[in-house]
Amino acid sequence: MQTEKEKLASNEAGWKKWGPYLTDRQWGTVREDYSADGNAWKYISHDQARSKAYRWGEEGIAGISDNTQLLCFAVALWNKKDPIVKERYFGLTGNEGNHGEDVKELYYYLDNTPTHSYMKMLYKYSQEAYPYEWLLEENKKRSKADPEFELIDTGLFNEDKYFDVFIEYAKASENDILIKITVHNRGKDEAAINVLPTIWFRNTWSLGYDDYKPELMSSNSTDIIINHKALGEYNLYLDKNNVNKQLPLLFCENETNNQKLYGSANHSAFVKDGINDYLVYGNTHAVNIDAIGTKAAVNYDVNIQGGRSETFRLRLVQNSITHPFEDFDAVFDTVFQNTNNFYGDLQKDIPDEDEKRVQRQAFAGMLWSKQFFYYNVEQWLNGDPGQPAPPPERKKGRNATWKHLNNSDIISMPDKWEYPWYAAWDLAFHCIPFAMIDAGFAKNQLQMLTKEWYIHPNGQLPAYEWAFSDVNPPVHAWATFRVFKIDEQRNGKPDLHFLESVFHKLLLNFTWWVNRKDAEGNNIFEGGFLGLDNIGVFDRSSSLPTGGYIEQADGTSWMAMYCLNLMRIALELSRYNPVYQDMATKFFEHFLNIASAINRMGIDGNGLWDDDDQFFYDVLKLPNNRGCKLKVRSMVGLIPLFAVEVLDTELLDSVPEFKKRLEWVLEHKPNLASLVSRWQDKNSGEKHLLSLLRGHRMKKILLRMLDENEFLSDYGIRAVSKFHKEHPYIFDVDGKRFCVEYSPGESSSGLFGGNSNWRGPVWMPVNFLIVESLQRFHYYYTDDYKVECPTGSNQYLSLDDIASMIAKRLANLFLRDNTTGKRPIFGNYDKLQYDPNFKDYLQFYEYFHGDTGRGVGASHQTGWTGLVARLLQPRKKPVG
Repeated sequence: MQTEKEKLASNEAGWKKWGPYLTDRQWGTVREDYSADGNAWKYISHDQARSKAYRWGEEGIAGISDNTQLLCFAVALWNKKDPIVKERYFGLTGNEGNHGEDVKELYYYLDNTPTHSYMKMLYKYSQEAYPYEWLLEENKKRSKADPEFELIDTGLFNEDKYFDVFIEYAKASENDILIKITVHNRGKDEAAINVLPTIWFRNTWSLGYDDYKPELMSSNSTDIIINHKALGEYNLYLDKNNVNKQLPLLFCENETNNQKLYGSANHSAFVKDGINDYLVYGNTHAVNIDAIGTKAAVNYDVNIQGGRSETFRLRLVQNSITHPFEDFDAVFDTVFQNTNNFYGDLQKDIPDEDEKRVQRQAFAGMLWSKQFFYYNVEQWLNGDPGQPAPPPERKKGRNATWKHLNNSDIISMPDKWEYPWYAAWDLAFHCIPFAMIDAGFAKNQLQMLTKEWYIHPNGQLPAYEWAFSDVNPPVHAWATFRVFKIDEQRNGKPDLHFLESVFHKLLLNFTWWVNRKDAEGNNIFEGGFLGLDNIGVFDRSSSLPTGGYIEQADGTSWMAMYCLNLMRIALELSRYNPVYQDMATKFFEHFLNIASAINRMGIDGNGLWDDDDQFFYDVLKLPNNRGCKLKVRSMVGLIPLFAVEVLDTELLDSVPEFKKRLEWVLEHKPNLASLVSRWQDKNSGEKHLLSLLRGHRMKKILLRMLDENEFLSDYGIRAVSKFHKEHPYIFDVDGKRFCVEYSPGESSSGLFGGNSNWRGPVWMPVNFLIVESLQRFHYYYTDDYKVECPTGSNQYLSLDDIASMIAKRLANLFLRDNTTGKRPIFGNYDKLQYDPNFKDYLQFYEYFHGDTGRGVGASHQTGWTGLVARLLQPRKKPVG
């Protein structure tokens, strides 16, 4: 059997045909919303989901599918006490949670490989009835100031009366998938459970484009024959040792129960919720005794003794095989050993076992969070010929100006339950850890977003499905060059085609930014939302209550960073094609103009810098041409650190036209040259520095950033200074008060809705950029340049040491403390901290409490939080 690396090298597409491509939540998404008012959370609820066939994708527990999601497999469960079969995860909608949408389940992504040759996850299922109504009612009572009421708070797990359900997949070949479901009874007493491996087709036959309907059938109750014209014939084999003497196979159709949901006639007697109704209500007419349909489940109805386990084996394989379970255990063992070898090689320089565990589960979460994302906006707006026409309000509603967008790809999601849709800047961060294990996938993701069926004709990258026209920070170029370099280092050769293809599309995107987000044409950028929910005084995506607009320190700094990223890519391409030197010059000069603006425009000639506070602030420009600085000490003022580049003399000598133009600009425009930190001073290593920050301002920013009473937490850099805990920033407009205060955990503001909160917590992506920026600065300044860290400690560290210190604090969020044995992410839950069946299963949260490190927000935000995998990997050479 091939190793994982050989699979990636030989036939990557074939090995990736099957993967964890189901979402964790399809209900409540924009794609499935056909309402007039655009309220996606209400159009399909969790309760309706078991009865309604979806249009654009499928969901399930530990689900897999082919890469076009025609055939799906997942695990359902029933403890004989729940009011419904557990086919999907439950959670609160954005309107129900006291901090927005929130999954209320305990599940963990434990292992996975880039080709999905081996996958493992864990779902914890209570033996008592799941408390659907309790979770809804208790969270409804709570305010934004209260903690969320979680499943573990119900006490369901206190006496270990639950099942640990481990689901594992191993591929014997590209279209031969071995499935093992191991159910542990963690309690003392015998308990009953129905384990229901379920297979079904995504419903494509009800749309009205053709009348072809695929088929599942069985003639012997020990396997399911699968026929689909696009996939061919497959078989799902059941290990006969586990088959009940009674009816083990339950068949129905993946079709909407119109009678239940809408009071109209059903198209079939056996609809989507038929298996649920057969088990829960004893409705024998809900399933097809002829064993044919488009959805089927194996019904393992078992009692498991306390402290014991049962294992169920299945095999999904193209065509038929004679003895499907003869080599089952041997194949599983070989595939698992290959997985250990793959990660063993990657982690050979990591000595600590807990660090290895954290990194491997971070990679597992990244890989499990791939999803088939299908969304054709024009079809969505117009409706399908076989379905009722959408309301006319849609034509002028959400995403109506994105008719070109037609997505049908495997995409890395931020969180497949809370954010089961891609977001442009999240995806850029995802690609960094992906590049460490599967550079091909990372490059594919970055290229994908620049394709004509994604990027808008005007050059804007799609933000996310709730509002493709929102604006995310322009980090695509940064991620592209970082992935290019990681790939080159790991594979020994540069992928110039990848770099060049993305660069050309980013030229369009850069032009869009310049034309659309610079209101006065003065190189100060507004940007708007820019991903930083709740960080400012006002909602920067909406009209301001004061009128006018905001000149953003972060928007302007992101654009300066964008210029340097594109300049660096152009210089790299110039090594192979001199024509790119002109493009590099363009971005260099644009960077100088932005540097001039951020330092000289504004209301006092100091740009967005405030001399009194020695910090960068947004400036509110009012309709009467007056303005004021919005003095919030936030991540907005730290983002100027990100605009930094170091150029070697060797590189400059290889691009003589660019070098010549630089020298001309610096000689003839000294007013610009003086704004760029240390450009004309080479260090002893023959390097030049480009930065928005000259030495004085950088030291002043670091003075605040490294102050433990301001930004520096034990777990990284806070998004808002702790200064605002005692000194909230208040802005009055026409008798209405707007306030920013330090809020280290869940959001205290409903300004943006949801569970997002940038008013104090630690966020991994911007912390990661801080770490990288400090490394870049150190690459120029070397160990000779030291800064007091922490501020007031009388301890002086190099910028590289400070970067390592911040990286270590970020990693410590997940690592077990040697003294207390606790992981900060688990907070005060002793069950999670110490129980042997909990303590080593990790979740990668959206953000982290600024004082305690407790995980907050989306609990499986493995996307950008997966950057911890990169931070845990030892650096072998300076960032270059």
